[in-house]
Amino acid sequence: MYRKICALLLGIALLLSGCAGAAASHVAVVQAAEYEDTSDRLKPVSEPEDRAQPKPAEPAPEPEPPAPPEPTVATLAVCGDAMSHMPITWSEEKGAYDYVRIMSAVQPIVSGADYAVVNLETTLAGGPPYSGYPNFNSPDDMARGLKEIGFDLCLTANNHSLDKGYSGLSRTLDVLDEVGLAHVGTSRTQEEHDYNIVLADVGGISVAFLGYTYGTNGIPVHKDHPYCINLFNTDYLTNLSALDTDKLSADLAAAQAMNPDLIAVMIHWGVEYKTTENSYQDQIADFLFDHGADIVLGGHSHVLQPMGLRAIPDGDGGSRQGFVCYSLGNFISSQNYELTDTTVALELELTRDNVTGKTEVTGYSYSPMFMLDREEGASPRFELVDAHAALNAGTAGESLQKQLTKAVENCRAILGPDHDSGK
Repeated sequence: MYRKICALLLGIALLLSGCAGAAASHVAVVQAAEYEDTSDRLKPVSEPEDRAQPKPAEPAPEPEPPAPPEPTVATLAVCGDAMSHMPITWSEEKGAYDYVRIMSAVQPIVSGADYAVVNLETTLAGGPPYSGYPNFNSPDDMARGLKEIGFDLCLTANNHSLDKGYSGLSRTLDVLDEVGLAHVGTSRTQEEHDYNIVLADVGGISVAFLGYTYGTNGIPVHKDHPYCINLFNTDYLTNLSALDTDKLSADLAAAQAMNPDLIAVMIHWGVEYKTTENSYQDQIADFLFDHGADIVLGGHSHVLQPMGLRAIPDGDGGSRQGFVCYSLGNFISSQNYELTDTTVALELELTRDNVTGKTEVTGYSYSPMFMLDREEGASPRFELVDAHAALNAGTAGESLQKQLTKAVENCRAILGPDHDSGK
């Protein structure tokens, strides 16, 4: 019995042992299946392009600095004393007073400039009758001619301003207003006198113009119209040598208060028929420059006097460049003795630095002109001739060629050869 029980237990044990082995074998197979090589499925997979991280943006390039503004450059044309002596007036009486024909040679320069100024040395007091030296009264057509040629501004303060009294002075300004010519130096009212500065736009450069004369040929200013003319001498009836520094400095201060780029003073001064300035003119020019003027444009001598650039201290250790012209002589007249028939059309170059705001006269040139008188009876009799143009054209006769050549030589001798436009 005992042996049977043992055999039975042994059989059970062997059976259980076989089942356990089979189970272990099955587990091993399953584990082997679960852990077969899957390395090819575990490789990292790239993310889709739309899920890729963006590259860092490149820094934006620095913007180019703006180019500095270009300078403003303008041209101011200047002519001398415009007079209508009776030989000129008579020569035109057969028809209209055709001053345009007389002055036409200068028209390209005057009308081509940004602004043009002239000294009107006569009155337009109404007529006929008209008159010449010593008490000038010219046809209104003279003003119309100056306007048509291209002038913009007339100096009306000179020794002939009162030739026909206050009424002549006043009517002159009326005519200039009518034809559209600005004017400076004389006034019809106290209010006009108080604001007797012309602020002009010269090709984008603002220029304040003032005007003065040394005297009135001994004609006293009427007590009822003390404002009618700008005089720079307090002794305008006697010695003509006492500079009215109070008036000039106050006027220049008023001009500066208008904040122009430049200040120009047109002035009637000096000694007639002298080709050099005198010490009083130098004194006046120095005073004007010291008190704010940048340009001084003189007349009265009926002949040329020197011109040139000048360095003016600016008060800060530097300087600005100004310009002085002592006289351009006669622009139009019937005078034909030594040098009175020779003049120039002057062109000033004005430049404003649009970075610093500094404005200066940066250059100048002149064109020699000759007032041809074909003598009484000729038609036309008087004609302003561009000397270089006529000589280059080769159409002038032998006599005129000599006159024009001499005129050019005289201009170069007095004004210097370097700035002759025909050089």
